Amino acid sequence: MTKKVLILLAEGFEEIETATPIDVLRRAGAEVIVAGVSSKTVTGSRGMQVCADVLLDEYHEIPDAVVLPGGAVGAQNLAGSRKVAEVIKKTHSEKKIVAAICASPALVLAPLGILNQRKATCYPGLEKKLSSSVTFVKDRVVVDGNVVTSRGPGSAFEFSFQLAELLFGKSKVEALRESMLVKG
Repeated sequence: MTKKVLILLAEGFEEIETATPIDVLRRAGAEVIVAGVSSKTVTGSRGMQVCADVLLDEYHEIPDAVVLPGGAVGAQNLAGSRKVAEVIKKTHSEKKIVAAICASPALVLAPLGILNQRKATCYPGLEKKLSSSVTFVKDRVVVDGNVVTSRGPGSAFEFSFQLAELLFGKSKVEALRESMLVKG
């Protein structure tokens, strides 16, 4: 059965943290659906425009994983959407993967309580936004149960390969790394 990954895109998203998981997870064999939170054409923090596959309001499934790119403005816009919160909570309650990178762990997941009693990481300086029940870790990628968090643009490949490993296994990731010329 094909694994479905929903990537949530809001104005101000971080381009590298968006393009990398889309590319890596599609190469791994996932059906990646990019959902625009407020429109189908979404502009990133560096001006790149991405045409989403669907509007988030049109997506009604529970994916195998939901991915939240960062970017300070993008994360704030994700956090401001009730529909984003609903999708994250439903995905999490079904024990599916909830993954966030850069500002999104602190600005989106933490306020929803998703990180409570877990280890997590985020963009440097934003750890002060995490509640005292979250164990902040400086690792580039942190997996705690079904929640994956990562630091920022420079850790986007590691984040994406970790998601691919959780969805498809270690041997698939090793083959991907080799074909993409990415050191393990």
